Amino acid sequence: MLTTMSTSLHHRAIEHLGARIVAGELPAGHVMLAEHLEDELKVSRSVVREAVRVLQSLGLVETIKRVGIRVLPANRWNPFDPLVIRWRLAGEGRGAQLRSLAELRTAVEPVAAELAAANAPDELRSDLVEISHAMREAGVAGDVPRFLDLDIQFHSLLLTGSGNEMFANMVGQVAETLTGRTVHGLMPDHPRSSALQWHVDVAESIAAGDGAAAREASEKIMRETIADMEPSWKDQPRVFVPVQRR
Repeated sequence: MLTTMSTSLHHRAIEHLGARIVAGELPAGHVMLAEHLEDELKVSRSVVREAVRVLQSLGLVETIKRVGIRVLPANRWNPFDPLVIRWRLAGEGRGAQLRSLAELRTAVEPVAAELAAANAPDELRSDLVEISHAMREAGVAGDVPRFLDLDIQFHSLLLTGSGNEMFANMVGQVAETLTGRTVHGLMPDHPRSSALQWHVDVAESIAAGDGAAAREASEKIMRETIADMEPSWKDQPRVFVPVQRR
């Protein structure tokens, strides 16, 4: 019981501070003191310390001896971490975050589909086909929670099936993207029949070992995804991360 309560407080502290930092409520350069956070969050020093440790690992804060916990600028954050993605999707910068993720997926997923057609184990190919047909059924029925679960499974298998461990490590980012789009009302209750068919085409092409067809169908999915979401980022500025010169 104590362990569960401690874990809950720990997660609450991370969510509270992380979301406020990403939203800009705690701007870059803002300094927090551990004792003030204890009072604000009604938690122990150890919980604050663990939460700060997690936020440090995400690049959101740094601890400075005899100063406190300082918030870092956005270009220091880890943009690939699912927590950072979730917080960004919940804020005013949602459009820009969706654009970055959609462009990343467009660059990776068609290649992953082609690689999966060449490299995926038989069981994964079979699972992918089964899930793609279940997705079509859930989409036609308007079963949003089931469709989301299947959609995450589909794209996770696609990435891992590539046999590229770096692609496979994008599973968390893609899951947060799909979840965020659903939670924030950016996914239709009934996906287009063309998109549902393209998922089936990707899966069946991978199962048949047809890399070119798998890549082409995946590219169609991503082009339509970008076309659907583009209005959400129309006026959002792009982020140019400074490059450190040697």
